[in-house]
Amino acid sequence: MIMSAESNEWMIALCLAVALVLSTAIGFERQVKHKAAGMRTHALVGLGAALFMVISKYAFTDVVVAELVRLDPSRVAAQIVSGIGFIGAGLVFVRRNKVRGLTTAASIWLTAAVGTAAGAGQLLPAVVVTAAHFLIAYLYPWLVRSTALGKARHHLMMVTYTDGAGALRDILQVCTEQGFAVLGFRVLSSESTGNPMHRHEYSDEGDVDLVERTVETELEIEGSPATGALIGNICSLSTVLACEVDPDSEQ
Repeated sequence: MIMSAESNEWMIALCLAVALVLSTAIGFERQVKHKAAGMRTHALVGLGAALFMVISKYAFTDVVVAELVRLDPSRVAAQIVSGIGFIGAGLVFVRRNKVRGLTTAASIWLTAAVGTAAGAGQLLPAVVVTAAHFLIAYLYPWLVRSTALGKARHHLMMVTYTDGAGALRDILQVCTEQGFAVLGFRVLSSESTGNPMHRHEYSDEGDVDLVERTVETELEIEGSPATGALIGNICSLSTVLACEVDPDSEQ
């Protein structure tokens, strides 16, 4: 089927638009889970891959002369596959002998593939693979948690609390009650200056201003339940100032 130059341009624009929408959708799922690479990164990767493919297919038609110049658009697709590995490698790191960021790196690699397919005009496969991404991202974790495949997962939790009030004991108790095992903990910082908490007390000697020292501690916990309820219960403790789970400790 022969298309006019104008219709061909509209087709190219459609391919790029589809690549942008699909890659942004994949990035939105990562953004919601607070991963290092979110919508902007995925959108740029998908749109860039699509543009490279469009350039490979259409940008050199003016120099193609029969029997003199031959083009192989598949070569650009092969270079995208290998080149995107540099971005993916930058998202993977090891912390405490555990590999982090593999899922996000894989989603970047998948986004490049979706963008390449859209740029090549294969819009239906691009849409199907994007839908499959959401199936994998949301259904598979549920299946793992709901079946015997579910295993206890490691989490790094940062807690800031008031020192000297028995907060750590209460935190460990809450973790145990919620079904988590505390594998270890370490104090990251102990602050008594900067923005300390002031407590005003009255005694026989008169009013006294006491400075409460705050402590930031990292706890390594293991368990299969979701961490949302755990964080809520810990934050409800009167001695706890802040609590969060390191997003990089969860895939």
